[in-house]
Amino acid sequence: MAQTPYEVLGVKPDASADEIRKTYRKLAKQFHPDLNPGKPEAEARFKAISAAYDLLSDPDKRARYDRGEIDETGAERPPRGYYRNYAEGAQGRHYQPEGEMDLNDLEDLFAAFGSASRQRRGEARGFRARGADRHFTLTVDFATGANGGKQRLSLAPEEWLDVTIPAGIEDGQVLRLRGKGGPGFGGGTAGDALIEVHVAPHPLFRRDGDNVLIDLPVSLSEAVLGARVAVPTVTGPVTMTIPKGSDTGRQLRLRGKGIQKKSPGDQIVTLKVFIGASADPELAEFLEKWAPQHRSDPRQGTPAA
Repeated sequence: MAQTPYEVLGVKPDASADEIRKTYRKLAKQFHPDLNPGKPEAEARFKAISAAYDLLSDPDKRARYDRGEIDETGAERPPRGYYRNYAEGAQGRHYQPEGEMDLNDLEDLFAAFGSASRQRRGEARGFRARGADRHFTLTVDFATGANGGKQRLSLAPEEWLDVTIPAGIEDGQVLRLRGKGGPGFGGGTAGDALIEVHVAPHPLFRRDGDNVLIDLPVSLSEAVLGARVAVPTVTGPVTMTIPKGSDTGRQLRLRGKGIQKKSPGDQIVTLKVFIGASADPELAEFLEKWAPQHRSDPRQGTPAA
């Protein structure tokens, strides 16, 4: 016996839409074909999970399934008593199995069912239905998420699609590709491909709205004397001026070097002064003479613990 969509996802029939969505995302990541190469059982499970979620994520489909109007594939179910009523009411006649049946009545019964069957086939030929949506997940690197670009997605074995990633896409955002889902029935339109995009974290960059944040180590001499240094950005390295006398925590702004939307954000560079040469005897000797004449307390005004 086929599993119900609830059993496929492992949720109760009264599960909330949020619970169904979270469960689907967890299972989709676990059984996605890209993460299970060469495992046809994982691919089959992923397809079953996607089909179950397609039905249960649509409030109208879910309600119709719960009422028994459609099956787990989304196909229409005949109303209850349909076949019995068909037999009893074919062409307005009511047949009873009691007593002997006249041969003419038997011929009429077969003719009635044949006519009804031909009528139903004619209706089926004119029936159209939209194809089911298909659900996928796709992970892109930080730079692609910031700048936009194309990423190849595996829809099925030997079926690939180049997905256009818009600049500034948010982690978890869903892209809809029209007509890239399941085929329609009876000439109906194809369903859509729904692609949930995840942006991978970066070892240097962090996102804050449309701005990109980065911590930049600078040497003691660069911080004291000033310098021009190379700084990585999502669009490539640029040269930035470190002002003289810069302290750790000072923030510098590179305009237009953030998320590359129509109105690009900025990159905020936070300086981190790296001593590095603290064991240098010449530096230590210099500070021993210099410090007593230039006393300062960087913790002045800091509240006591």
